[in-house]
Amino acid sequence: MRRIACTLLVDKSGALLLQLRDGNAPYYPHVWGLPGGSVEPGETPVEAAERELWEETSLRPDVPLQLFATQPLPAEGRVKHYFFAPTSAVQSDVVLGEGAAMLFVPAAEAAARELTPGTAEMITHFLASAAYAELHAGQS
Repeated sequence: MRRIACTLLVDKSGALLLQLRDGNAPYYPHVWGLPGGSVEPGETPVEAAERELWEETSLRPDVPLQLFATQPLPAEGRVKHYFFAPTSAVQSDVVLGEGAAMLFVPAAEAAARELTPGTAEMITHFLASAAYAELHAGQS
């Protein structure tokens, strides 16, 4: 199984950082997802999430990433690890390193975007979670 690490990065308003995948994406081109990518040999999933976030956005979380969920996707031969953290970054701090766009999207709009199937499910769970509620309360 190929391991993937993604980050649910939450800004001070509670918005989530989403990536519009470009036409070169091997899975779900032109669809919204989360910053993330493959776990490289010798890397832990959290190390991969931190690396991918930096490579794709030039952002680092304000605190260490915490695991939210692991999602097996056997039909795709992948397992995805979802991490979360707050950020004090704003849109102008984002440097697009990969994809067609990288935007902080208000939580109410995030789930309404055309999202990759795994991402849609995880965003819905994350926004309803105590982890998001505590994180958002701490950011306000």
